[in-house]
Amino acid sequence: MKDRMVYLLNEARSWAWSSSPRVAGVALGMSLLWSGCQAAGGHSRAEAAPPNFIVVLVDDQGWNGTSVEMVPGDSLSRSDYHETPHLEAFAAEGMRFSQAYAGAPVCAPSRYSVQFAKTPARLSLIRVGMNSDHIDHEGWWSPPRGLKALNANYVAAHFGKWGMGSVPEQVGYDVSDGPHQNRAGGFVNDRTQWDPSVKEDPKRINELTDKAIGFMRDQTEADRPFYLQVSHWAVHANLEATAERLAKYESKTPGAQQISPGFAAMTEDLDAGFGRLMDEVEALGLSDNTYVFYMSDNGSVPNIPGARKYERSYNYPLSRGKWDAMEGGVRVPLMVRGPGIEANAHRSVPVSGVDLLPTILTLAGAESEFVSALDSIDGGSFAGVLQADEVEVQRPVEGLFFHVPYRNGIAFKRPHSAVRQGDFKLVLFQDDGEVRLYDLSTDIGEQVDLSEAMPEKANAMRSDLMAYLSSVRAPRWQEGITWKNDPIATFNSVH
Repeated sequence: MKDRMVYLLNEARSWAWSSSPRVAGVALGMSLLWSGCQAAGGHSRAEAAPPNFIVVLVDDQGWNGTSVEMVPGDSLSRSDYHETPHLEAFAAEGMRFSQAYAGAPVCAPSRYSVQFAKTPARLSLIRVGMNSDHIDHEGWWSPPRGLKALNANYVAAHFGKWGMGSVPEQVGYDVSDGPHQNRAGGFVNDRTQWDPSVKEDPKRINELTDKAIGFMRDQTEADRPFYLQVSHWAVHANLEATAERLAKYESKTPGAQQISPGFAAMTEDLDAGFGRLMDEVEALGLSDNTYVFYMSDNGSVPNIPGARKYERSYNYPLSRGKWDAMEGGVRVPLMVRGPGIEANAHRSVPVSGVDLLPTILTLAGAESEFVSALDSIDGGSFAGVLQADEVEVQRPVEGLFFHVPYRNGIAFKRPHSAVRQGDFKLVLFQDDGEVRLYDLSTDIGEQVDLSEAMPEKANAMRSDLMAYLSSVRAPRWQEGITWKNDPIATFNSVH
């Protein structure tokens, strides 16, 4: 009988890995049940209290946009003007990553990559405003679906900026406040966006925090594990802040790089909202069983009026900023706190938004075979890095890939793609084939092009980049293409 059960379980697993999340969840449930039956004393890992997860995704906050040193001891890795005391306390209790990346240098593709662990290139969704009819919102793995496959008691909620061509419920969320876009956060795309305005609840920070607190209280009372994503509109334009904090920064001496009182005040207002959320986690007695991730969806705008532009911008010492695949556009703050994570720890391991889904599932108890079998993902789990068991992330693809194949009137104005492998990063310009190669271990500002000095390395990475883009049928650049209304297949790479 035992041998027969093992045979049936293995067959179910094998079939499920190539099927839908629902089917795979059934197989995983069988696996957990069987493991529990075999455990000594009848107790299994599945019977332990499942952890909660909170993902705080903020908008347009640069790598050095807070007062947390992303590299301990390096003053250039923090803001020289903004104050974020609650984030400082949070970082002291957890782990910060100095080489964390968003999936894209703009919001929508980055947010898609967080939900599905796929690069924007694979998603065929690489800019804001694209047609997303080809995306399988209902069928692909997401944090809510993966956690519910592990434990049907999980409840998932999303509050704030959604920024995707769907509603949160289509992606597996049970509770949401709707499919909000930028305008719901006060964004108006004109010159007024950089004029600070006083608001009682800037960027709806307190409203979102209240919703998150209410959800946590409900799940705690019901004794149900949860996944909560709070997606703030801050610190995206328009600049909004409380009167108290705006007055504070208007009287404070500006930094060398960061000088906008409105932007700084909004940043500290966001920090205060995050502090309220963490205080509630503590008050509810959830700290010992809750993983909290704090991350930005892309790098900061480099050229807020009044500041230097790209030479020594808001993102300095990183190069350039939002809209570009250079470090200022894609390197972002990431801090994580939770059970088993060393306090005040720093890791320089490159990680990405595409890694969040497999990481969360691993921390929730998923076996490595389950995570590795997730269909067509680009991310890998960094749970081992968080728990000091591993020093790198194993992904289905070798490298972190970025794809910006369109002319942006604000930034580079050139279509480009990039790949990071180890310490090296290669940028390929698709209009004329130019390549640039950087060693980020010694050149974080991407100032020294090594492509001529290291042609073999440049050629190998270019080949890897092109092979990847071709394999996922990434949208290709054509003059005048916007991908907004035409079928995406028309513009996918041919291979």
